[in-house]
Amino acid sequence: MHPGEPRIYLLPNLMTAGNLFCGFTAILRIIEGALIQVNNPEAVVPFVYYHQAILLILGACVFDILDGRMARFSGAESPFGREFDSLADIVSFGVAPALLVYRIVLKDWNAGWLIASVYLVCGALRLARFNCIAAAKEKGTEVDKDFSGFPIPAAAGVTASITLFMLGLQENDREIGPWRFALGPLLLFLSWMMFSHFKYPSFKAINWRTQKSVPKLIAFIVIILFTILYWRWMPAVLFISYLLYGFFRPFVSKRLRKEIEEDDDEEELQNPPPATT
Repeated sequence: MHPGEPRIYLLPNLMTAGNLFCGFTAILRIIEGALIQVNNPEAVVPFVYYHQAILLILGACVFDILDGRMARFSGAESPFGREFDSLADIVSFGVAPALLVYRIVLKDWNAGWLIASVYLVCGALRLARFNCIAAAKEKGTEVDKDFSGFPIPAAAGVTASITLFMLGLQENDREIGPWRFALGPLLLFLSWMMFSHFKYPSFKAINWRTQKSVPKLIAFIVIILFTILYWRWMPAVLFISYLLYGFFRPFVSKRLRKEIEEDDDEEELQNPPPATT
């Protein structure tokens, strides 16, 4: 390795590459659907492409979770991984959701392009702020371990999962009804939430070594099974629950909050976590 060249760890960055692949493929699906719709405005085929794009964005969310977990578990966190992760996130969770909502509804609005642009810019600024906080943590500056503002992967998850739910309400998933007009205000709301001061848990304490009681383990397995069986609406329930948790979190008792977030202050004092990727 040449002097000054960053360390590149295989497995975490492979997960980040999977995130980027899903985001880029989602964009391609949306563009392909748009081209069909331009040539044949009455075609219902585009929504098949949008359906695939939604699943790819949700797949990118899974890869985004895995890359951070693998990096922390193996001690393979690095500045390179953090920057690579942010570049992948702006594609998968910034460009792809903004383009999806634009093609479904915003293209018919006079200022639709502006709404999509605001979301993308706020997402990019959110990621830049996160990297600055992570850099300050590496220098030993004491910072809050929780997310300040709604994370952009979760914002993309809310957008994609709600759109998926809307598609599922229609016969044959071919179109979205009048409720599609709610997607524009939702995009603006999420843009504001990314820069709000609501605190969200990072759940970084949960990893492969996390020990759970039998009831918690059973509940966790049931949630996974429900998500697989009812994949059309369960992702929306999970992402919206996380979004709402930020509003109700200040009113939750410290004991219950610790149970929900799997936060172990004593363990963190003994084994302080490194900066996230």
